[in-house]
Amino acid sequence: MKRPKLAPAAHVYVRKVALVAGCLLGFAWAPLPGCAKDPRQGYSVESTFPRDVSTVWIPVFKNLSTTPGIEAELTEAVIKELQSGSDLRIVSEQSNADSTLAAVITSAAMRRMNVRSGTGLIQELAYQITIDFNWRDERSGKMLSARRNFTGTDTFIPATGVGERIETGQHATIQRLAKDVVAQMRAGW
Repeated sequence: MKRPKLAPAAHVYVRKVALVAGCLLGFAWAPLPGCAKDPRQGYSVESTFPRDVSTVWIPVFKNLSTTPGIEAELTEAVIKELQSGSDLRIVSEQSNADSTLAAVITSAAMRRMNVRSGTGLIQELAYQITIDFNWRDERSGKMLSARRNFTGTDTFIPATGVGERIETGQHATIQRLAKDVVAQMRAGW
């Protein structure tokens, strides 16, 4: 059985779709521009981190909160965020690092966001983690970025029907906080 031939207009359409798909795929692989370090330059594809810092050591964050285990999860989340969104290389020993990112979790708590009227049952909770962090150049001792009482918050719904667990709120908050810490590391530059 012979395949029907496409009309000339159909060939043009197929070629245009293939061209558009190829262009979109090419743009997806291209580095996306971001704000330049110098506001007079506008957008740039350069790194937004200091040029002379190429490695960072990140020890497991300290945890002064009453919630055990979140320090390891937050440390891992920050490492993954830096690995996926920067050209900084994570090293396993401080002696091999240009810089060190250290943090202390000062509190982890939940806040009521929404209560059902009439019953008083909690509909929505916010999980909030507060940290202090320092990103320091190991060679010069210069502070590259530092924040105190830096807070990340995300919500979850423990109410009947949805029934999300506290861990859902913790994980979402940790992921958000990791992104925010890396953004603050960039903000100084």
